[in-house]
Amino acid sequence: MTAIVPVEGEPARTAAAVVTLPAGLGEPLLAATAGWLREHTDAPTTQRAYLRDLHTWLTWCRDADVDPRAARRPDAAAWAEDLATAPSSATGRPLAASTRARMLAAVSSWYGYLLSLDEDLVARNPIAPLRRPTVATNQSATVGLTAHQARALIAAADADPHRAALRTRAAIRLLLEVGLRVAEVCGLDVADYGHNRGHRTLRYIAKGQRTMTRAVHPDTAAALDAYLAHRAVTAGIAVEQLSGPLLVTASGARLDQPALFRLVRRLARAAQLPAWRQLSPHSLRHSFATIYLDHGGNLRDLQDALGHASPATTRRYDRDRHNLNRDATHTVGAALALPTPTDSGS
Repeated sequence: MTAIVPVEGEPARTAAAVVTLPAGLGEPLLAATAGWLREHTDAPTTQRAYLRDLHTWLTWCRDADVDPRAARRPDAAAWAEDLATAPSSATGRPLAASTRARMLAAVSSWYGYLLSLDEDLVARNPIAPLRRPTVATNQSATVGLTAHQARALIAAADADPHRAALRTRAAIRLLLEVGLRVAEVCGLDVADYGHNRGHRTLRYIAKGQRTMTRAVHPDTAAALDAYLAHRAVTAGIAVEQLSGPLLVTASGARLDQPALFRLVRRLARAAQLPAWRQLSPHSLRHSFATIYLDHGGNLRDLQDALGHASPATTRRYDRDRHNLNRDATHTVGAALALPTPTDSGS
């Protein structure tokens, strides 16, 4: 049983959300689930993540012969235990605490919405009583790169022998030198790449549906220009006539997130990076932040560049924040040790 929920925004950039529920749950529950998803259309990435999480729970219920409409706390606890111990098909390791916490929150949100309708769709919220996994909020668990490793990854992209090498060079620099989220890179259109006050710029929709305009480093701009020039020659048109997605496949479709994930892993392996199996597009965004701070950047400008609503999120990337040499006591103590100015009136 399937429902399609259009994602609000620009149709060319976002796909419809597809809700798949086990057969026999009934049209009212399907319609209510579609309504729950529509409450998240202002954040398509969150909507898709919640949809995946709900699908995981419903699949578990089917396999465990549990009716999700009547699921109880022990059922939810058994699912949470499976999430914490079963190896992920993607990594071979159990899911991170932050991922499990999000999944529990998503399914709890679904039950909460269904109960709020007062239509007897479900008996209770079995997730609500559970203790959620503890998530560290002052540090990021993402594996990042040093500046040396990042240069090696760029070198691997520049030496890539594949047919799409020009696109590869542009994509890696967008992730690593601009620090974009993978969804932001995939959502870019040719029209988003422009000029402003002597800078090459990118205009994109960031998390939370905020419109961002960022400067593009000359190296990134050179890679993008070379890629677009090649596309234009192949199409037999001028660069100015190009339209649609900024990064495209051989068939002209928008490059998707799984393709970028595979690309990062392949290049990291080619660059002989020790942790290549653990790297993802988000690792490059993480590296953008830590390299910036390691080279004297300030948190306020980094917060703006990353599009973080809260400075607390940005501080997770400050690996040197616990350095005792930076303790505020040194500045205050030095100020208080200064001679007291003589009162000219005495």
